[in-house]
Amino acid sequence: MASPDNISQWLSSDVETFDLPPMCWKLKVPEPPPPPPPPSNPGSRDRNHRTVPGSCFILNKAKETWDKLFKDGFGADVHIMTEDGSIIPAHYSLLCAASPVLGNFLKQCEMNNGIRYKKIPGMPYDAVRIFIRFLYSARHDPSNMKKFALHLLVLSHSYSVSLLKGLCEHIIEHELLNSENVIDMLQLARKCDAPRLSLMCTRMVVMDLKTISSTEGWKMMRRSNLALEQELLEFVVDADRRKQERAKKVEEKKVYLQLYEAMEALVHICKDGCRTIGPRDKVLKGGQGPCNYLPACKGLETLVRHFSTCRTRVPGGCVPCKRMWQLLELHSRMCNQPDSCCVPLCRHFKQKLVQQTKKGDAKWKVLVSKVRAARLGLGPFSSRGSALL
Repeated sequence: MASPDNISQWLSSDVETFDLPPMCWKLKVPEPPPPPPPPSNPGSRDRNHRTVPGSCFILNKAKETWDKLFKDGFGADVHIMTEDGSIIPAHYSLLCAASPVLGNFLKQCEMNNGIRYKKIPGMPYDAVRIFIRFLYSARHDPSNMKKFALHLLVLSHSYSVSLLKGLCEHIIEHELLNSENVIDMLQLARKCDAPRLSLMCTRMVVMDLKTISSTEGWKMMRRSNLALEQELLEFVVDADRRKQERAKKVEEKKVYLQLYEAMEALVHICKDGCRTIGPRDKVLKGGQGPCNYLPACKGLETLVRHFSTCRTRVPGGCVPCKRMWQLLELHSRMCNQPDSCCVPLCRHFKQKLVQQTKKGDAKWKVLVSKVRAARLGLGPFSSRGSALL
């Protein structure tokens, strides 16, 4: 092993072989740049933006400024004329920016002394003034909005002011719509391309046709728009049909669920016994707790007693015996343990399935699938476990 002295001599000799210029002695290795800052959270950036101090105050002041400009009419270069001859001064550039459709109409208007004149017929002065004010500052008086909601809906649709249109639809739907005016509102909603309002009106007609069909609006519609009346009646018929179908499905589901409960009760009676009947090939134990299958067990108890004593106990015999045969066959088709099953004739019906026709077998398969689906509809947290699934 080399001694420390030899190593120091070797190092010193190596250094002497490199004759570096003096300027290199002062060079320093540059430090690495600082790491970039961590990425900011978009959610926190949005929160900080929303909580800028005074932002709401600035927005309100801006609205007040535009509102003051509208009320004062300083420098107005547009005169909006209403049906009664009143004039509302406005500004061409602002109207064009707020409503391009209205701006296109103003471009076509003739100018007189640097002022464009635009008449809006068929609308009261107050409604037009509320509309123009909304274009300036998006401000409105709730009471006036409710009073002129129908006029403003037409104006906002005609000049494509979507914000005002949505506000008018909301006011009409929640504050003005009733059984007396629903037909008029429906026709207005269709003309103004307001699909949600049209849907709400149609739904009200479907739910209360008897009351609405006796209103003046319905009578006027029958005289002027038979196609709409026919369409509404078709909606009512279709709604009644769907209601009946839903009720029928609910009743069918109840029947299939009762069949499944009967299958579980049958296994329960044959395996453990219940109250005064069963179990098969065993002595009924006394002092049993409350039965979890009590509703189905009551019906099965009577059916089993009749089946055990009936003289015409054949598949085509009396009605109770026929039902019992059907329950036994349904159980055999749902049972997954035919070799160890305690229900009578379970294995017999399993062997009989080989000889059955495809048509009859298909009907049973549909029944079994629907009974199982009714059980699964109870969910995985039902009060008792399944003996057949």
